[in-house]
Amino acid sequence: MNKMPPQQSENVRMQLLVLVVGVLLLFAKFLAYYLTNSNAILTDALESIINVVAGGFSLYSLVLSARPKDLNHPYGHGKIEFVAATLEGSLILVAGGAIILKSFYNLFEPQVISRLDSGIYLIAISGIINFIVGYVTERRGNSANSMVLVAGGKHLKTDAYSTAGILIGLLLLYLTGQVWLDSAVAILFGAFICYTGYRILRASLAGIMDEADYELLKRIVRVLNDNRRENWIDIHNLRVIKYGNTLHIDCHLTVPWYLTVLEAHEEVEAVGALVREQIDPDIELFIHTDPCVEVSCPICTKSDCNVRRAPLKKRVEWDLDKVIADKKHAIQAPDNG
Repeated sequence: MNKMPPQQSENVRMQLLVLVVGVLLLFAKFLAYYLTNSNAILTDALESIINVVAGGFSLYSLVLSARPKDLNHPYGHGKIEFVAATLEGSLILVAGGAIILKSFYNLFEPQVISRLDSGIYLIAISGIINFIVGYVTERRGNSANSMVLVAGGKHLKTDAYSTAGILIGLLLLYLTGQVWLDSAVAILFGAFICYTGYRILRASLAGIMDEADYELLKRIVRVLNDNRRENWIDIHNLRVIKYGNTLHIDCHLTVPWYLTVLEAHEEVEAVGALVREQIDPDIELFIHTDPCVEVSCPICTKSDCNVRRAPLKKRVEWDLDKVIADKKHAIQAPDNG
């Protein structure tokens, strides 16, 4: 039986804590709803159901994504994390829509609110706990590059923010006795919950579709440009694919054509070591070496080249557009119109 890597084991323990806390808060919020019959509190309680269901699936996805690569999954099992985040975002959207519909109905058919003070205390405590757990979870997710933990942490923090807003509405209701405020507050935060679900869903679908992460690509290009070696004439066709918390990078590295296979391999290893040191130690790189061609000479900074066909004209600074393009770098001819 394969032992789970330490980082992924820590992620699983963190998500298990999130799930346990979610179950406890679920009972607390439904107790508050039972005591008060408040739509606003029901909003919080229904979202806690989503927290628990999504948290359980997220825990399963983290355990599955930690499995090592095999013949059927040569890139690992990390994509399941995007599926988990997609489920969570979808459930949040459904919960937000249900809250809005019920609250609209109760604007015209108001319910009797009771024991509001007890409900306020329970919801306030649950909101504080949600924020603390969400903050710790998101921070852990960012450090571990785990989309599941980041999505779960953001969801819990959003839940805490909505709880704070709901508490304001409940206090106004408690002080004024205006029952319609209960449904109005629920509608407002139902819309906020829908927006949160949309953002999580949008990010997870982008991962499933391998949408380019331009911010990450810019970081990688900046690191490569600032630490270039003479034999790195250009890097092009750079692509990044995410599999859960693992990043896979493909690119082409242009090197002097006369390097031996061993020398070219050493340059590839140097690129890999730099990216792992500066970006993420767990990144997997697939680097294809290309030989330089005649148009490479005017931008090549190698000082001891004995087969140069043209003098160095200028060093081309690498940027995102140049590095993601599938062609070797060269000095562009002026546009004469």
